[in-house]
This record gives sequence, structure tokens and C-alpha cells, in this order.
Amino acid sequence: MDNKEESINFSPVIIGTMRLGEWGVKMTNNELERFIDECVELGVIDFDHADIYGHYSSEGEFGAVLKRRADLRQKIQNTTKCGIKLTTKRRPNFKIKSYDSTKEHILASAENSLKELGVEILDLLLIHRPDYLMNPHEIAEAFQLLKKEGKARHFGVSNFTASQFDLLNSFISLKTNQLEISILERSAFENGTLAQCLKHGIVPTAWSPLAGGSMFGKAVSSVKTRILLVAEELQQKYNATLDQILLAFLRKHPSGIIPVLGTSKIERIKSALDSQKINLTHEEWYELWQAAIGEEVA
Repeated sequence: MDNKEESINFSPVIIGTMRLGEWGVKMTNNELERFIDECVELGVIDFDHADIYGHYSSEGEFGAVLKRRADLRQKIQNTTKCGIKLTTKRRPNFKIKSYDSTKEHILASAENSLKELGVEILDLLLIHRPDYLMNPHEIAEAFQLLKKEGKARHFGVSNFTASQFDLLNSFISLKTNQLEISILERSAFENGTLAQCLKHGIVPTAWSPLAGGSMFGKAVSSVKTRILLVAEELQQKYNATLDQILLAFLRKHPSGIIPVLGTSKIERIKSALDSQKINLTHEEWYELWQAAIGEEVA
């Protein structure tokens, strides 16, 4: 299925909301409003949610700002995810953590996300993780109904393998696969998922693009040491910071990987945007790759 028609246009970086609330810095309503405004001023209009974030509280906190600031609703794009059932006091009926991609659950989750976010339509709805009991017919029916009712514009998946993506994409047009991709998590470069994005003309989005911050901590490893030695030379050449080099490594791939940033700091977002100016050479990219794997390519 060709996914080039009616594609979704992402901003250069996407803001992940997982750590803005209960699971992270616990922004107040005013702090969150100011943060959203500052992102929009930078041209960063994409915000990535999931129903489970903050034990089912983050969407509502974000939505409280949008309900107060109706003007912001027209300026931003909201992605949200469903399909994980999380055990929490806010969902007392969930006995264990599990996956659920049934039509009934998708529709109920989408309705709840619309209510929590205070919007009339979801710009992008993703299945959060592949459900071992996934029925592509049911998912397609749910997505088609949400589209018909004007409750969601686009659909995609997160953490899907190439074969799982192909299966679902044969029933309903998918617009992205959100994957863990970084200098330390390189499987997408080799397992066919990025090649698949190129094939279908869709843009992959990368969660944890800076390896969860592990490249910046004090912990020492041989892999980290090798990468930092190469990165330091590149930082000097491009007058760049480490995070910018690591993001440039992802952006070099022709699929056009868009990083999902889990930061609440505007300066880090500005730095990420500036990384677009860096165009690593092929050799420089492979220098980083070689440092990561510990040997030259075959």
C-alpha cells in the first residue's frame, strides 16, 4: 500500500510528553502552558502523548491547557497512543498489564483521549505496542470508523516489526512507525523497519533518540568511550554539542528520522533544532557506526 498520499507533516522534532507530568518533572498548569507556547514559537508543533502516560493523567493535564487556551488547539498537532492496559488506581478493573487492540478498546481509548485532551480530532493515533492477539480486521474497522466520524486524521503504530507493520498496513494506511532508534539502539537500521519506511514513503519517528541520556551520564563502558572519542572530533569540526552529533547521526538516514525528545528544557529543544545544520559525511557516519559496534563493517 502506498502511504505517500495524505501524509502527515511533522515538525523537525516532536515533543514527547511522558516526562512532563506525574512520571517526570510534574509541570504545573502554568508551566506547561508556557512550555507549549515556547515550543510553538520555535516552530515545534508536534506533541506525542499516550493514554497511559502519568498513569492515565498526562493527557488530561495537557488538555487542561488546551481547554483554557483554545487558540493553541489550532497551532499544534497531537499524537496519542493506545493499546496498553496499565495496572493503576486510575484503572482498577485492569488486573494485569496487558495489550488490547480490539475494536472496542481502540474506540473507547480514542474517545477518552479526545475528552482528556479537549480536542475534537486526534491528528495521529498509534497502536502503542504490537498485541499478540492483534486482529488487523478489527483495528482497520476501528480506524476507519474514527476517520469517518472525524475523530482522527491519521493512523500509525509504535514498536512494530516490519512484518507486523506490513500485516496491518495491508488493511489500513499507516503513516508512521515510532521506534526506539539511537546510536546505542541500532536494530531499526538492520531489521528492515527503516527500509520499509522508505518503501512506503512514510517518516519514522524515534523515541529515546539520545539513548535515554545514557551517553551523557558518568557511567563508563567501552562502547560509550569509543563513541565519545569519535563524537569529540566531530563536535570540534562542526562546532557542535554531543547531542547534536548524535541527532545528526539519525538524520543522515534517507528515511528522514524525526526524533521524539523527552525533554522539558527549551534550550535542549533549540539545540536539537540546530542539529539540522549538521550533515555528516558518509565516512563520518560510518565512523560512529564502527565505534558503536566495535569493529569495521564486513
